[in-house]
Amino acid sequence: MTTEPTPAPAPWWRTAVTYQVYLRSFADSNGDGIGDVDGLRGRLPYLADLGVDALWITPWYPSPMADGGYDVVDHRDVDPVLGTLAQADALIAEAHARGIRVVLDLVANHTSDRHPWFTAALAAPPGSPARRRYHFRDGRGPGGEAPPNDWTSAFGGPAWTRVEEPDGTHGQWYLHLFAPQQPDLNWDDPAVREGFDDVVRFWLDRGIDGLRVDAAPALVKAPGLPEFDGGPAFAPATWTDSPHWDVDDVHEVFRRWRKIADGYPGDRMFVAEAVVNGPERLARYLRPGELHTAFNFDYLHAPWQARALRETIDSTLGAMAAVDAPATWVLSNHDETRHVTRFGRPTGARREPADLALGTRRARAAALLMLALPGGAYLYQGEELGLPEVEDLPEHLLQDPTWERSGRTVRGRDGCRVPLPWAGSRPPFGFSPDGARPWLPQPRDWASLAVEHQRHTPGSTLLLYRAALTLRRALPDLHGPDLAWADGAPDVLVFDRGSRFRCVVNLSGEPVPLRGHGTPLLTSCQQTRHELPPDTAAWLTR
Repeated sequence: MTTEPTPAPAPWWRTAVTYQVYLRSFADSNGDGIGDVDGLRGRLPYLADLGVDALWITPWYPSPMADGGYDVVDHRDVDPVLGTLAQADALIAEAHARGIRVVLDLVANHTSDRHPWFTAALAAPPGSPARRRYHFRDGRGPGGEAPPNDWTSAFGGPAWTRVEEPDGTHGQWYLHLFAPQQPDLNWDDPAVREGFDDVVRFWLDRGIDGLRVDAAPALVKAPGLPEFDGGPAFAPATWTDSPHWDVDDVHEVFRRWRKIADGYPGDRMFVAEAVVNGPERLARYLRPGELHTAFNFDYLHAPWQARALRETIDSTLGAMAAVDAPATWVLSNHDETRHVTRFGRPTGARREPADLALGTRRARAAALLMLALPGGAYLYQGEELGLPEVEDLPEHLLQDPTWERSGRTVRGRDGCRVPLPWAGSRPPFGFSPDGARPWLPQPRDWASLAVEHQRHTPGSTLLLYRAALTLRRALPDLHGPDLAWADGAPDVLVFDRGSRFRCVVNLSGEPVPLRGHGTPLLTSCQQTRHELPPDTAAWLTR
């Protein structure tokens, strides 16, 4: 008699719920007002109780902080303000002991302008090997006074800055798709590729479970750096033929890294930050032999409308199935307006005042929708508390480079990076020791959103997330890849997972009956068992 071999378990990253830690704003252990590695270590019990499978930690590398840590001086160390390599090693070990994986940011499109490679390039002559690590070019026009081409920066203004040569003359220009303090690397240079092979191995050797590839589509530029009319805004989701974004040759880099990761045990993974034109283009990053998963920005940016959400879910699942990759779902991150505020704007206009009560109802419903979908999910720190965007930070405290690069017309991303409230009735709410001043001020009315308050408040957003994550792990129907839409009223999403689980999301303006859908397991609102109010969601067993 022969027996069928037991199938190997699916890799963890196909269904993981990953919690994004913006380290400077998570927990401050030493009272300097800045979150750090030991602050995160001390809160690992909270994350284990929350029920997440993995952490994604934003860059902890040495950095002048011109762009919140995404301007890196040394990819193989920890900034002294944030901790030490020994503390990072301890964090990885302690997270693993609690069953939590660790994913670290890999910033590979650019370095800091204080990186040893770039300072060497500035000291070297044009055409030298040191300059070939970056994109240095002569300017156009008389005396080279105009930038080499018309490319623009994601943070506003031209994507080129002119340098002063060692002899004091005006010299070449260097490319930076982001801030001038973030010069773009030249990925056609073998020294760059080999250097980052070593960076990938360095962190995998230390036990990191995965790497999040920052600005993945930007790494490779078209030969000759041709002109590009990309429109008045830096909008890669609309581009189809950019010479500096989503260039086909970028995939050679990811195939190279995949071979490295496949040589390590334990299902090491890559997740791409890849804002591109549609899910089919995104799926190219996840073909066999390339990256494993990618953030779903189409879903993040989808409006709170049943038809738009269903179309995004269907197109995502279809594109990912074509390359045998899991979908991922995300509502907020460190670059986006928090979704409580976003969903609180009835028409979705960016400058429209937010109705935070409406936004909170929708955000709670959106959490149940997201966590019921097949694939993986990413939570941004504080969304489990229902934190809104802080839109009234004093102008003199704004640090995002977008503020200055836009001529102080775009406030930037600081509002979603305000330090978390943990306990107490006044700032710093346990983020820092009493008496310390966090690097960005917290609203005084966040006392009711603090972790300790919500832990003991029935119906709080924190307890909703905990219950949802507990059920997500416990219900076998939520472990598979299937999703089947069921009939529902207009502006109501209804779908089944497996043989018994159903999710109902009411995006209409009227209550909808639950009779016939099953027995409620969890709802995003305090409701009767018979109907679902507007802007709410329910998990049911059939």
